[in-house]
Amino acid sequence: MAPQVVCLCGSLRFAALFRAERRRLTAQGVIVLGPEETEHELTAEHRAMLGELHLRRIDLADEVRIISVDGCLGEATRREIDYARSRGKVLSAVEPDLLR
Repeated sequence: MAPQVVCLCGSLRFAALFRAERRRLTAQGVIVLGPEETEHELTAEHRAMLGELHLRRIDLADEVRIISVDGCLGEATRREIDYARSRGKVLSAVEPDLLR
């Protein structure tokens, strides 16, 4: 049976939480897709391109897992949640009550 594919979504302000969740899921045999940290300022054009790239990651995923702290969801993450729902993806979150 093929391994599950999970796409991580959320603000990269929570980079440490992204890394921890990626390690946890990978140790369980899950293929993890997610945004990459950048070390430089992004132009609006580059940010838009990366946003579209992330939607393609969601397309590839079996599940979309939301990374957040204290319920903090930005506009881009909300758009990704809406996109995942429109594609019938399973949604989960590190904060269990977040998606209720």
